[in-house]
Amino acid sequence: MKYSVDSLRPKLEHFLDPLLSRSGFELTYRLAAGNSAHPEVENPEVTVQFSGEDTDLLLANRAELLLALEHLAMESLRIPPEDHSLVSFDANDYRLLRIEELRMSAMAAADKVKKTHVPFHFNPMTSRERRVIHLALREEKDLRSESVGVGPSRAVVIVPADMPTPPAPPAPPRAFNRGPREGGGSDRGHRDSGDRGRRNGGGRPFRRDRNPRP
Repeated sequence: MKYSVDSLRPKLEHFLDPLLSRSGFELTYRLAAGNSAHPEVENPEVTVQFSGEDTDLLLANRAELLLALEHLAMESLRIPPEDHSLVSFDANDYRLLRIEELRMSAMAAADKVKKTHVPFHFNPMTSRERRVIHLALREEKDLRSESVGVGPSRAVVIVPADMPTPPAPPAPPRAFNRGPREGGGSDRGHRDSGDRGRRNGGGRPFRRDRNPRP
């Protein structure tokens, strides 16, 4: 095991405590040993669970802020891209629910491709989410899934087995002052949040749930 709660706790506290305090977010977090209901998709060694009044902000727009915060933490801790999947940020079981949603979408899209013989392009996704689609369709004989595009526009296309992979559709114009959505992690198999300002002239300090040390 590369990472543990005890080894990451001081580094994550050093990154998260001042960030959450200065942002004014009403959030708490706790570190726990990794536990996944779908280890074939993702099997983190450490999870960071957020809760609090502002959890909905973390999960808005497909957890855009949560994923951006996770990506910044990986960069701050200098965790190499190939290990990003070993440390997971989550709130309200978003990861589990998103995997189930993606699997259902993959099967529905596959049925459509079989009936129409027309490739189906998903919207851009993170590498972890693309992996869910690929794994959900790995047993299919009449079609295949491929990742196309680059950077934040990288997405999955489902193609009939006898058809060449089509090019990625043109990327939409990028909005002003928005950063990349994509984090690290393996394939196959973020945008900046708005400034909420401070509450009551400075915001209430956030609370951190401390785990009892073994």
